[in-house]
Amino acid sequence: MILSWPQTPILPPTQPRFGRELQLIHIRLAYLQNASVNPSDCDIHLEISQIADRKAPRVIIETPVDSEYCANRRYIQSQIKQQGFQLDTSHGGELVRPLPISVLGLPFEDFEHPQQRGTPQVAILWEIHPAIITFL
Repeated sequence: MILSWPQTPILPPTQPRFGRELQLIHIRLAYLQNASVNPSDCDIHLEISQIADRKAPRVIIETPVDSEYCANRRYIQSQIKQQGFQLDTSHGGELVRPLPISVLGLPFEDFEHPQQRGTPQVAILWEIHPAIITFL
């Protein structure tokens, strides 16, 4: 569904959230393909797809470093660690196998860095940021 959302013209970074960005969404099933920690803001960046295929189009999900997300960040890191994957500012990337998750969060059309948006499979400027992740 997110992949079909229209992208609006570039807005100033100070533009407050509006429209779709104010509506909480729940993605019941997605496949976590890639995970990293952004060294500039320490947000956890996750790339998800609708199907488990590595070549499927992806959307970025971000869990911020803010205190209210600490428990979910620890949960994400522990679940990924169980798969033999270390997630910190020095380690990250493609997971050995896609993991089924659900996502709860706010859509955000990220104009700030359209050229540095993860892997080539990231197909749209829309993200879910902030987000809470649950492994299925």
